[in-house]
Order: sequence, then C-alpha cells, then structure tokens
Amino acid sequence: MSAKEVFEVREALFYEEIENGSVRCLLCPRHCVIDKGQVGFCRTRKNVDGVLYTLIYGRLSSIATDPIEKKPLYHYHPGTKILSVGTWGCNMSCPWCQNHEISQGTPQTQKVDPERLVHIALDRNSPGIAYTYNEPMIWFEFVLDTSRMASADGLYNVLVTNGYVSADPFKLLLQTVQAMNIDLKGFDQRFYQKRCSADLEVVKRNIQLAYEEGVHVELTTLLIPDENDSVEKINEQCQWIASIDPAIPLHLSLYFPAYRFNKPPTDLNRAIELWKTAKKTLQYVYLGNQLESEYQRTLCPYCSNVLIERSGYQIQIVGLGEGRRCQQCHRQIPIVL
Repeated sequence: MSAKEVFEVREALFYEEIENGSVRCLLCPRHCVIDKGQVGFCRTRKNVDGVLYTLIYGRLSSIATDPIEKKPLYHYHPGTKILSVGTWGCNMSCPWCQNHEISQGTPQTQKVDPERLVHIALDRNSPGIAYTYNEPMIWFEFVLDTSRMASADGLYNVLVTNGYVSADPFKLLLQTVQAMNIDLKGFDQRFYQKRCSADLEVVKRNIQLAYEEGVHVELTTLLIPDENDSVEKINEQCQWIASIDPAIPLHLSLYFPAYRFNKPPTDLNRAIELWKTAKKTLQYVYLGNQLESEYQRTLCPYCSNVLIERSGYQIQIVGLGEGRRCQQCHRQIPIVL
C-alpha cells in the first residue's frame, strides 16, 4: 500500500486476525474471511498485510439537503430538511436496488472529514445529518466519528439502513443516533436468503434493540409482486411489529423495476389492500412511491382526526396541539416535533 493509500484509508474496527495473514470482519453477520489483498462482500473493507482497512472513510458519493420525509421519516421533525450523505457499497445484494449505481457500483467520490461535514450541516442550518443513499453500516467508522461530533454540536443523527449489522457495533452506534428508518424487506427467511443474501432474524433483533435503546424507529417495506406481498405475510409482519409497539410507523412502498429486476410495478389496488391489512394492526401505516395523499396523511389512531396533511413533500401540521396532543381528543401522539 502506497503512502497516498495509507493516508486515504482507515483501519477498520471490529475484525480479528486469523491464520496465514487472513482476517475475519466482524462488522456484519457475514463475518467475511478476507485473505491478504482481498476485499469482503461489501467491497469496502480490504486486508492489507493482515490489517483490515475501510476504503470509504470520509468518501462521499452523494450529498444533498432533503426533506426528512424522503428518508422516509414521517414522525420525526415533520416538515423539516436534513443534510443527507452517502458513500458506496452494500452488504446485501437485492436485485431491485433503486440506488444500485452507488450500492453495487464504485462511483466517483469526494473526500470530507467528520469535522468538515458537521460544519457543512451547521452552515446549511440543518438540524442533523442523515446517513443514507447506500448502506451506512458499512461506513461504520466514519458514521461513528461524525455522529459523535454532530451530537456534541447539538445536531441529531439519522440512519437509513437495512439493519444488517452485528450487535456490538450496532449498540455502539446507537449511543449517538437519534432516529432511523430500517428497511424490513419482507417477513420470510427464505426470501431474505434468496433475494438479499441475508438473515431476517438479525434485522428483527436490531429493530427491537434500537427501539429498546430509545431510538426513534420507523420501518419500510418495498412491496414486490409475488415476492413479499402476500396478505398473510404482511399480517404476520405487522403482528410482530405490534408486539414491540403498534405505534411504530410502517411505510409500505410501491416497487418499480430497477437494476436486475424487471417484474411489473406494484399494482396500486394491491398496495391499498395491503395498507388496509396493516392498518388493522398498526396505528400508523403509509403508502410510499405513489401520489394519493389519503395514504400519506397522519390520523389520530383514537378519533381519526387529521394530524398531518402530506402532498408529496408539502407538509401541513393541522391537528396537533400543545404537548403533541390531538386537538380533537387530546391524546398524546408519538411524533417528535
């Protein structure tokens, strides 16, 4: 490794040395065994002479100021915008990935250190930083350092993640993350293994762990025809979510063909049927990737009063009063304002 390369990479956290100079990465449950000169499944962690390095520390492929609803987070500072950043790589292999250019490709990047990124957020009057676009867990070292600095400066940190990470690094990151949207891709172990090369039980464990640690959690499921869109599986998924808290928001998003997957888009009528199924169990369910505002507004689960109207990213808080209480029935609503 050249002096320039050493300057631009950082030794990884969470790995162990094994025989013959190989290492085992412990960041995610894959536990990739990586020989000298090779990279792991996510392509972002490389064994150089028996030391594991992250190749993406401070590497930005994308930076923008987005509506918080784009993450999507509907119950966390609704109507605000947040500085959003991403890098490249992923530890899953979903064939319908809508950001495959950066998750499965190697795009051009710009270099930024944590301190500079925090200053950018402050200069743009962003109340926080969202780590998104590709999988932020494989960006672990940079996200950890940046989130610590951001928290010290009064900013909040948001993860948009597949939730596929080992317990110890996840617990460490939860100390400085205030909100996350976790992509619960389906509710069938065979589906996770076949389509995502991952383990559903790990994602379920991390959803529960984040909730128990006091992090604001919302969930997203992309509805893929004939893959994860049966009424039975959606009902089973919602029953499990409700066992943690029926007030956890669930975003059911319509699929459109992308990357290596060419099935027809999700039928809107089918999505509405699944939305109705989910609403029988969960208090807050939304339909994403479609334009009907009826399925985007937030209603009081006790009296059906409209609390927040949404039309795309146009947000109006209309029925929430002081203390985050419904103005009609005066029940408190779990929304962070």
